[in-house]
Amino acid sequence: MNALRHFLLALQFFTRVPVTGRLAAWVGYSPAMLRASAAHFPGVGWLVGGVAAGVFLLAQAGLPPLAAVLLSTAATVWMTGAFHEDGLADTADGLGGSAGRERALQIMKDSRIGSYGALALVLALMLKVALLAALAGQGAWAVAAAMLSAHVLSRLAPLAVICTLPHVGDEGTSKSKPLADALSGPALAVGVAWSLPALLPVAVALGPAKAAAMVVAAALAALWMGRLLRRRLQGFTGDGLGATQQLAELAVYLALAWRWPA
Repeated sequence: MNALRHFLLALQFFTRVPVTGRLAAWVGYSPAMLRASAAHFPGVGWLVGGVAAGVFLLAQAGLPPLAAVLLSTAATVWMTGAFHEDGLADTADGLGGSAGRERALQIMKDSRIGSYGALALVLALMLKVALLAALAGQGAWAVAAAMLSAHVLSRLAPLAVICTLPHVGDEGTSKSKPLADALSGPALAVGVAWSLPALLPVAVALGPAKAAAMVVAAALAALWMGRLLRRRLQGFTGDGLGATQQLAELAVYLALAWRWPA
């Protein structure tokens, strides 16, 4: 039952799905519980990815693939409250220039969006839509499988960052402060267990080679983002975790849409 409570807390924290009333009282809250709920982050990806795939499949029945992808993207952005996109924009603003560590952290806490953040958001959304629309040439189910798998695997990537870097956000106001302690081995195993089945939809729709490619792509995105955060900030922030999810999701779509030589 604790696992279910932790999953519902992750759902409440990372999406707009309502967990209220008696259910919220049963779930409860504590920093320790929120830390434990991070292991279920990929589990939340199954729900978000399922919504993305469902909206796309319904929309593509009567609309061009590009419009269907846009509607699906809008649905997931609304569902998550642009939580991770906001992290991407703040991280781009903080790390896009040559600001030192302390100044970069200050910029990332600023609620206003700057040039780097705006560019990162626009380019990320354009690339996401373009890659998914390109996948539509391989069939609607290929796009749906890509969406489902990407939303799950990309949410495993931030867990890798949490496991390898210390937390460096504002101790008093950071939403990610409960995640400051490194995940335990069993907790990370839960995240991996949520993620492994996500290989199946792509393996069936696009082949085992593509499934392997998306795992490598997501791992490389997590590794690159971890190295960047270590070099510039000496640790992770909540915004950095959001940016890691976004980059890993894009990396999966890029690997799946890439035209490998015959």
